Parts: sequence; C-alpha cells; structure tokens
Amino acid sequence: MNPPSPHPTRLTPPSLASRREFFRQAGAGFAGVALTALLDREGFFSRAEAADPGRETRFIARLPARPTRVKSCIFLFMYGGPSQMDLFDYKPELQKRDGQTVNLELRLRDVKPGKLLGSRRQWAQHGKSGLWVSDALPHLARHADKLAVIKSLYADSFAHGTAMIQMNSGRIIQGHPSLGSWLDYGLGTLNQNLPGYVVMLDPRGGPISGSANWSSGFMPAAHQGTVFRSSGQPILNLDPAAGVTSAMQRDLIDAANGLNAEHLASHPGYSELSARIASYELAFQLQSTAPEALDLSQETAATRELYGLNGARTDHPLALGPAPFGRQCLIARRLVERGVRFVQIYHGGGHQQQNWDAHNGVEENLKIHCPEIDQPIAGLLEDLERRGMLEETLVVWGGEFGRQPVSQGDQGGRDHNPKGFTYFLAGGGVRGGTSYGETDELGHEAVVHRHHLRDLHATILNQLGLDPNKLSYFYGGLDQKLVGVEGANVIQGIL
Repeated sequence: MNPPSPHPTRLTPPSLASRREFFRQAGAGFAGVALTALLDREGFFSRAEAADPGRETRFIARLPARPTRVKSCIFLFMYGGPSQMDLFDYKPELQKRDGQTVNLELRLRDVKPGKLLGSRRQWAQHGKSGLWVSDALPHLARHADKLAVIKSLYADSFAHGTAMIQMNSGRIIQGHPSLGSWLDYGLGTLNQNLPGYVVMLDPRGGPISGSANWSSGFMPAAHQGTVFRSSGQPILNLDPAAGVTSAMQRDLIDAANGLNAEHLASHPGYSELSARIASYELAFQLQSTAPEALDLSQETAATRELYGLNGARTDHPLALGPAPFGRQCLIARRLVERGVRFVQIYHGGGHQQQNWDAHNGVEENLKIHCPEIDQPIAGLLEDLERRGMLEETLVVWGGEFGRQPVSQGDQGGRDHNPKGFTYFLAGGGVRGGTSYGETDELGHEAVVHRHHLRDLHATILNQLGLDPNKLSYFYGGLDQKLVGVEGANVIQGIL
C-alpha cells in the first residue's frame, strides 16, 4: 500500500482544453497513475509545458484542514429510514401517551391528526456512558461506549428518492457529486490497485434513486463509486481469456488507451473517456489485487463468526439473516485495511418491508432487519478496534430520514419523517458514549442542537482532514462544495 501524499493536488479546470490537461486529470484518478508515470518517463509533460509555457492551468492544493489519523470511512446506509424512537431515541413521554391523538406535520405543510404509537421495544442504558439502546440491537448495545449518537438531524425531503440523493450528495436533485466522490477527489487514493470508492448493495435490490447516489456528478467520472455485486463474485470478468498472457493484456490496454487519448484530444471535457482509460488500467490491476482483497477464506473461523457469517435466517420470508450483511462488512474492513478511502454498504432493497420503510408495521420491520445488521456491525467495530484500525476508520450509520411517532395503517406502521432523526458515528476521532442533541418529547422534530444533514457531511469531511467550507470543485462558473453555498458547521459536540 502506498503512503498518502501530504499535499494531494487536484486539477480543477472548467474544461479539459488540451491533451496535457487530460493526462494530468487522468493521473489524479485512482488508476491513471500508471499511465501518467509511463508518459512522464517519456518526457511528455516537459514537452507539453515547453510547447505552451504561457498556458494557465488551475490547480487547487488539497491541504488537510488539520492533522488527522483518519484514513477511511465506512458508511452503513439503512435504505428506507430506520425508526429512531424504536432504536436509539428513547421517549418516555411517547410511551406514556401511547394511543392519544395529536396533530403533526406528516408531509410538508400537511398537518393531520394521528394516534401516537409508543415503542414496543424494551429499553435499557448501556455501557459506562449509559446510552439508551433498545433490545432490537443487543449486540450493538454492548458497544455503546464506542458510539456517538446524534439525535437531532433534519433534512428537506419527505420522499425516498430525493431524500437519499440529498443524504449522499447534499442536494435533492441529481447531478451533484456524492460524498464518496468528494473524498476520492479531495484525498486521492492510498492504493492505486483498488478503487478509491466502493459501493455494495443489498441482495434484495438497490435504492430507488439508483446510481445517482454514488455518482461523481459534474466531477470527472473516475471519481464515481465502483459497485461490487452482492452475491457470487463481487466483480465479474476479471480473469483473462484463455491463452491471453499478462504481457498481451498489457499491450492491448496500452494500445486502447493510446487510441482513446487521441480521441479525447478532439473531445475536451469528456470525462467519461478519461474514466474509461482509468478503468482499463484498474481492471488490469484488479486481476491480481481483487481476489486477495475479497478472499474471506483468509479470515479465521472466529472472525467469520464474529461478523455473523454463520448466522441462520429467521423464519420470516423477507429476512436474510446476518450472513449477507456480515460478509459485506468484513469485505469493507479488508478494503479499508488495503487503502480504500470510502466504502458504502446499502442495507435494505426493494420496497417497504424489504427495507427499513416501515409503513406496514414497524415491529415486523424491526424483526426482519435488526437481526440482519446487529451482529455484523458489532463485529465490525470490535474487529476494527482489536486491529488498531478504529481510530483511523470513521464508521457512519443511518438512513435518508427517520419515522413519525404516530401510527400509520392497521398494522402499526410509521410514516417518513425528515424533521428529526438519528445517526451514529464510531471510531474516526469521535467521542464514544456520546448522546448529542434531542428531538421533542414525542420524537417528531429536532429541537436541541439542531443540525441539517450538511453538518453531518461537514463532520465526515473534517474527520478525514478536509475543510468542508473550502473543499471545492470549479463547475458552472462557481466553486461548488458538498455543503453548498450556505456552508456548514462541524458537529463539535461529538468530537
């Protein structure tokens, strides 16, 4: 694994106006380094500068906002919106007033009467910190002193598709880079032989708004997430065809990349082509690196058991048991161990009870999904800690929004609620055993230490050494930022 550069640099021109700029952009990607090195040995860059010495090229140095040990982030995304008042946000008043009718905003500017639904979970305080965790997550509760629980987040959308895009990119519309793309762009890769940004989806399907959630938006396409398959081989077609040697492949890739580079010279700004060149190079490297990184047989039986890989499915037809998510969590640990910057795992797929969207019964929903994630996440935190990796790996857990405190339908469901919801962070320099912020007495709206999700993004960037209000990419005549023109505040209360 190559050590990170102390002064990562990114090219951010309005357009790639020359071949020289293209190759520099390709070199900044996770797999273009090899191509850049070959061209540099041939004197390409010195010739280009000499041929055009007056050409101004816009560089922005990505200096860390502060020294940090944190190298990587694992984002555990609970698609559908987990119910905060049934997991981490204990509300005695909600329990007390169970069954009473109240008027609440159930959709934007749509205030309706609803019947309060108290949690059916049993609650207890855990660890030296006394964090409240329900009995839905008994394994994770044992790690309460590692968790910084933020109970006062809010967002802007009541709809899954736009809410997920906003949680991942800071905007409710498509076309903006995702969080992982910003980290890949701002920090670069620690291992040029693996993707800098990896996405894993639930076997039941991906999120409703699809690849917009891991898109690089207006950034070069090389910064988009690389999706690993949820079953079977995570990456297909890595093995070369019969009779094709490594040297033959190397010649083929070099020839294809050369032709693509010539084509790109007449199509400046077409980042998909530079990403394709980088992907050819990466695919060649992955033939040797991916099988080793993804080979879970190298792990001990005790480690596989720790993540729940031997856990049985429950008798519910929609439940998968802990093994699929546990496998993904273990792969995530192996990837960040090898220098991958950002790994995002989506738990929940399809519709409603196949994910955390508890319209048709919150109790059934919890019984399906909590056993699927509980042991794997607990195992991930324990494994990172015992390997000395927890402080250099930021673990983030949450969904696109939370749930309402009133009952929906005849099965005791809960509707969407972006006005107040919960996330937890662990490792990565956060203060474990922290309960930060509050929703109102019913769990409906953030009222104490309120933070827009922009502040969550700012905190993640900050913990990886980036200044969220300075990290920018020039596009459309503006210095674009993940946290937008409004700026954002790091959530200091959990650090």
